[in-house]
Amino acid sequence: MSGFAIDLRSDTVTRPDREMRRAMANAEVGDDVFGEDPTVIRLEAASAGATGHESALFVPSGTMANEIALHVHAPRGSEVICEAESHVFHYERGGMAALSGLMPRPLEGERGLLSAAQVEAVVAPDVIYRAPTGVVTLENTAMSAGGLAAGPEPQLEVAEVCRRHRIPLHLDGGRVFNAAAALQVEVEELTHFFDSVMFSLSKGLGAPVGSMLCGSRGFIAAARRVRKLFGGGMRQVGILAAAGLIALERGAASLVADHVQAKRLAEALAQMPGIRIDPTGVETNMVVVEVDGEVDGEAEGKGAPAERLVEALAERRVLAVTLDRKRVRFVTHRDVGPEAIGEAIDRIRGHLS
Repeated sequence: MSGFAIDLRSDTVTRPDREMRRAMANAEVGDDVFGEDPTVIRLEAASAGATGHESALFVPSGTMANEIALHVHAPRGSEVICEAESHVFHYERGGMAALSGLMPRPLEGERGLLSAAQVEAVVAPDVIYRAPTGVVTLENTAMSAGGLAAGPEPQLEVAEVCRRHRIPLHLDGGRVFNAAAALQVEVEELTHFFDSVMFSLSKGLGAPVGSMLCGSRGFIAAARRVRKLFGGGMRQVGILAAAGLIALERGAASLVADHVQAKRLAEALAQMPGIRIDPTGVETNMVVVEVDGEVDGEAEGKGAPAERLVEALAERRVLAVTLDRKRVRFVTHRDVGPEAIGEAIDRIRGHLS
């Protein structure tokens, strides 16, 4: 089918705009491994301030930021308490085990979120035969729940449990700026009480690459050494940090518009045959639908319902991804405006009707 492609696979597919490219071309640079890149230094200071922490570290990816945090916080052979569909458990190639000798303790949360009572119940007792609890990780937004924005209160309750047991608490805040926009609060309100925070510059904020890891000065000093260990030490990376500064300073302004388009897409999909979604549960820029249909097609080599829908939509130049055999994810972002979302709705309806 002809027509322009509408890419709703992820908000990571955005392209740097003219302002970002100009900033990258003119960036003042130095060797960041020596701590001498002035643009990176500015980005790290701004990121620490935005999250209410003392210091920050620029890293190539959110996965690396999470894995650095786990490595610094938790001794080898200890457990990582995490949600059963969390990014650190599902989407990081077993990095906590492979890189840091850590063992996940996954818990099934409520819409992707863990409660204080759940965490309290699985903190390891101080006995010789149990692996100790090394670190607790939470997410905001919760991707497995379709981008659910978590308010500060329940996560503060988890933080209190961690403080009592002297267990560090890490936030995978890849899209925490989306959460703040949805909740109409400052990001710092959602992040200041964590021992460490990761957020992505290359998702909704629109930078071409990079994530930030924030925490205390001591934590970031240790994280800088682990970044080098993991191969993340970069040199004249101010070229990328310049785009990150634009994303941090101006990217959040477009997030509410992304959320509006996601709600519009969800409401349209809810009216289409073969699709199940409650539009009232769409809070940020993710739309996760369940596809009706038996799995008979799998035995015939046709793939699961979600896979079949994604393939059919790709033929109509609408790109999405599967989460499992029955769930499909669409993500709105700044490169897909209202007109393109309307066109996507028409193309999806054309396939399903």
